[in-house]
Amino acid sequence: MKAKFGVKRLSVAVLMGLSIAACNSGDNVSDADNASATVAQVKTNEENIKATEASSEAESSKSEVTYNIWNKEDSAGNLNVKQDGNFIDAKLKMGWNNRRIETEESIEVNEQGFIVSQEIKGISAFGAPIDEKFSYTDGQAVWKSLNEEGQAASDGDQFYVPIDGTGVSNSLLVKALSKDPDNKIELLPAGSASLVKLDSVTLDNGTEKKQVHLIGIAGFGFTPNFAWYDDDYNFFATDGGGWFGIIPEGWGREHLEQLSEMQKKADNQYLKELAQKLTHTINDPILISHANYVDVNTGELIEDQNIVIQDGKISMIGKMWPKLANGKVINAKGKTLIPGLWDMHGHLQKSDGLLNIPAGVTNVRDMGNTHDNITAIERMSEANEIIGADVYRSGFMDRESPYAMKMGKTVDSLESAKEAVDWYAENGYPQIKTYSSMEPEWIKPLADHIHSKGMKLSGHIPAFMTAEEAVDAGFDEIQHINMLFLNFMGNIDTRKRLRFTMVGEQAGEIDLDSKEVTDFIAKLKEKGTVIDPTLMVFRWLLQAKAGVVNPEMQDIYEHLPVTVSRGFKTAVLDIKDEERDAYNKSTAALSAMVKKLHDGGVQIVPGTDNIAGFSLHRELIDYAEAGISNADVLKLGTIDSARVVGADKTNGSIEEGKQADLVFIDGNPLENMNDLRKVSLVIKGNNLYKPDEIYQAIGVKPFTTSMEIPK
Repeated sequence: MKAKFGVKRLSVAVLMGLSIAACNSGDNVSDADNASATVAQVKTNEENIKATEASSEAESSKSEVTYNIWNKEDSAGNLNVKQDGNFIDAKLKMGWNNRRIETEESIEVNEQGFIVSQEIKGISAFGAPIDEKFSYTDGQAVWKSLNEEGQAASDGDQFYVPIDGTGVSNSLLVKALSKDPDNKIELLPAGSASLVKLDSVTLDNGTEKKQVHLIGIAGFGFTPNFAWYDDDYNFFATDGGGWFGIIPEGWGREHLEQLSEMQKKADNQYLKELAQKLTHTINDPILISHANYVDVNTGELIEDQNIVIQDGKISMIGKMWPKLANGKVINAKGKTLIPGLWDMHGHLQKSDGLLNIPAGVTNVRDMGNTHDNITAIERMSEANEIIGADVYRSGFMDRESPYAMKMGKTVDSLESAKEAVDWYAENGYPQIKTYSSMEPEWIKPLADHIHSKGMKLSGHIPAFMTAEEAVDAGFDEIQHINMLFLNFMGNIDTRKRLRFTMVGEQAGEIDLDSKEVTDFIAKLKEKGTVIDPTLMVFRWLLQAKAGVVNPEMQDIYEHLPVTVSRGFKTAVLDIKDEERDAYNKSTAALSAMVKKLHDGGVQIVPGTDNIAGFSLHRELIDYAEAGISNADVLKLGTIDSARVVGADKTNGSIEEGKQADLVFIDGNPLENMNDLRKVSLVIKGNNLYKPDEIYQAIGVKPFTTSMEIPK
């Protein structure tokens, strides 16, 4: 249930469905005792019985289910599903922050439960229109949406996977998988799905008891999607990683929480088994010979060095060949070593390490999460129970409003905001991230309180406040490049989509060499304000066009499972053709601003706020294409990021005494930043990872062949 932008690019169309099972019932009337009945009377009775049975069966095939969608604190929407025989209609309404999903879906199935007709219309989270159709007739499957179209010969036993939808088709897929002898079905336009039953529990709401089963579907993404189904494989409920959950009316949040705990355990177990299989631990000393490594402090390539790792740390770097008892040797000739990369804007899920680590991302600053989820990820990563990066937490806060992002702490007064800060401080958070609904008048006293706790303040610029005002009030860091452009567009309502569309329409018209912009950048430098631009995600947003592979995703498109990569051909905002030139000009302006910030001495840090691992590479490539030198880009993504979170004494560069976070590259990113994709080995402490092994386990085509690990 993921892909990301802002929070996650969440879709409730993940394993949410309905019952289409029909109960065949009728009056079991017998006329055998009517000895005086004539043949005509018997025939009449039989016809009446059949008519009654048909009427009863028709009624029993009708059903209506409404599911409640919950965020961390309250309702986020609902899904209503009506079924009449083989015809199904579903309506989805869901909202969070400035995202609003409204989708209607109509489906017809055949007697075997396979879809023969499907139509989906609506509005996606950021406002782009949805119009998608599928049909199967006479051995031919045909599909068409605003993003793609295609057809294929079929026996009717394949399932089309819609790009957008309410989730009904996924529920039908589970039912079909349950009937397949191999629990496997081919998908359209490509791929396959398989099913496994994991756990069961009986719920009681006081008037009804229901047994439900935890089902995993593999094939839709990098890891299986888990949800709960009843005895007849009808969808019942699911938890979306602590962010959103869904359950039918009549069943409360307490039931969802009960299921959530069991779902988390199953998910954890799956990830633990992958970690055991894909982590190679060497407790003996490791000698890396003939290493060419990047000194990110100077930007130089240091050639033909020997690097020794002991107890997870770099104990020696030099030309000398050391004598090591029981040491393991890795020949790094032909590779370039860089320190582990940093993603300074993640929203972590437990499976993200499967994307971060093979990409060489060994450190992630989480910029907003539920406390339970992020602390569990931190603990499990440190214990090597899951594959994961080192975690640096930010506490998330928003003010109560219709646009509030209810994920961390939602406050209704300055005093409650200060209390939330106190809670985060007591629970080990070094930083607070505020969101768009915060009151401008609160920022200065809140910043003073945060600083008194030894913490930093960052976030979105509050509605009706400018970035410069926020910096003057005490912001230590600003998230997202759009917030800097909005600084020159007046005091706008940053809770709404205006924070995207105004930038798309007007950013290209701002003179970046003007005194106003130059003075603002000078103030950022003077104040030591850090900028977390998430450049790639805004370039992705402004360039997204239905039916065209997004330029930001072009170089990974062919490497990912088709059920993932198809999302890279979708529109996000509702951009009209006549607006494209302005949006393209603004896209270029975003990159130019990042270059100007860097040249002006403002500390920028690379973050993703999007799909893990791959997006960090794209962010760094975008910096290089904007004109920042490759050496400086690597510095931003390693030691500079470590310094911002106070970890530069132990991480962030290849130096004696520091943690052994080492990434082996086929190529030289000092010469070509695109070489970052070609990671051939990752060392994190005593653990070694082969990227091609991890990628193949999650359905990704590797970018290069991994190095062999000494036995």
